Amino acid sequence: VQLQASGGGLVQAGGSLRLSCAASGRTSSRYSVGWFRQAPGKEREFVAGVSWSGGTTYYAEAVKGRFTISRDNAKNTVYLQMNSLKPEDTAVYYCAGTTSTYYWRSYNLSNKYDYWGQGTLVTVSS
Repeated sequence: VQLQASGGGLVQAGGSLRLSCAASGRTSSRYSVGWFRQAPGKEREFVAGVSWSGGTTYYAEAVKGRFTISRDNAKNTVYLQMNSLKPEDTAVYYCAGTTSTYYWRSYNLSNKYDYWGQGTLVTVSS
């Protein structure tokens, strides 16, 4: 599976952006998808995750209530709707996929993902 992230850009604090993660290749596989982000000088961190069916979602505490992850399997695309953006949300955002059947145990662990997109830059100005 190949993943391509898009939708990043420059937005003012309080604004919104929607990121997309489009999959190609063996998209018939059941894969769960997570979004991670990495700010300059910081470690990559988990942001949100969605199970292959879309029925279960996970969020980091820092984004709960502001970000929403969803997927459209007919379009092989996962979305991250980001509202009420803050300057501290500035980072490169990556989507990643895994076929793990134990996703509920490992959704926030970057080393448990098999496929990674190239990243899209989100900049939130104050």
